[in-house]
Amino acid sequence: MIDWQKVKKILIVRLRSIGDTVLTTPSLIALREYLPEAQIDVVLEDWVAPVLDGFEEVSNVWTVLKDSKTRLRLARKIRKEGYDVAFNLHGGTTATFLVRASGARHRVGYSNYSYSFLYNHRLSSASDFWQKEKTHSAEQQLALLGFVGIPVEHLPKTRLSVTKAALDSLAKKISAAEHKHSDFSFNEKPTVLQTYALLHPVAAFDTKQWATENFARVTEFLSKNGVQTVAVATQNEREVLEDLKMLANVSILTLDNLNLPEISALASNARIFVGNDSGIAHIAAAVQCPSVVIFGSSNRDHWRPWTDAPNEIVFENFACQPCAGYVCKEFGKPKCILTVKTGSVFDAIGRILGIPE
Repeated sequence: MIDWQKVKKILIVRLRSIGDTVLTTPSLIALREYLPEAQIDVVLEDWVAPVLDGFEEVSNVWTVLKDSKTRLRLARKIRKEGYDVAFNLHGGTTATFLVRASGARHRVGYSNYSYSFLYNHRLSSASDFWQKEKTHSAEQQLALLGFVGIPVEHLPKTRLSVTKAALDSLAKKISAAEHKHSDFSFNEKPTVLQTYALLHPVAAFDTKQWATENFARVTEFLSKNGVQTVAVATQNEREVLEDLKMLANVSILTLDNLNLPEISALASNARIFVGNDSGIAHIAAAVQCPSVVIFGSSNRDHWRPWTDAPNEIVFENFACQPCAGYVCKEFGKPKCILTVKTGSVFDAIGRILGIPE
């Protein structure tokens, strides 16, 4: 096993998406609690790395680009650091390459990883570690730490930092948007609407995206109960925001120009988050925003919010759930998400906000 008293430098490799990165924070928190003086570095994909801006549990963030030349340069830099322990919380080929390239004496991963022979600490499964069949993504990552002696039984929850820079830049963008939405009311602090919900009406796949018309009804329900709506998406998803405004009978502030730290800042001040299962939902949970997350094809046990903040998930049960989600092979159209009732979402919002029935 690992003699943690001699460990000075640790590398964590966790590639892929926003949600994957946010759900790594419990492992980073557990490491920092156990090794307060250690250098704890993490490797993330470049586009998602800003989500950890201001996250003090991490010493350094390495970023990975897609082209092989930059990956080789990164591998050489990592090698020079002289890591004692390297964890692969991802499992992919690139992550395995970086862990091996680190030269760390102790390399930790799952036994079902590709090229698992490159690891000298291999855990059979998270289910074996936790002694239960179903495990959350955060638990799967924590299990690798617990397997080699890091205390994880207290199950830290996700956490993100909100930086002053993000609050300041968000303030400027909201101020600019305010001029286009004169019927929206703001507090003296431009980063905080008087009472608002954060809405995220988009998702990676159709099997995860609730109908825009349904989100329009949600904005009306919120407005009826004194809560304004701010909806966010990327510029490539702007059409969904435009449709939302057209379909809703209340005013909505839409923003398609926020970066990830600004979304964290916006969520941290929201009264509630309502949206599809997505990385933005995990950001909201990690800044303690109460949330209602609508699920379709996704594995709810694996991807539900990992937070102490009030939260509910809304879904309809189908025997084919969960699935990969790229297309609906069972019905042609994704009934799992299309049949989620607005009333069910209203009820969940009402419970979170304490709205009388």
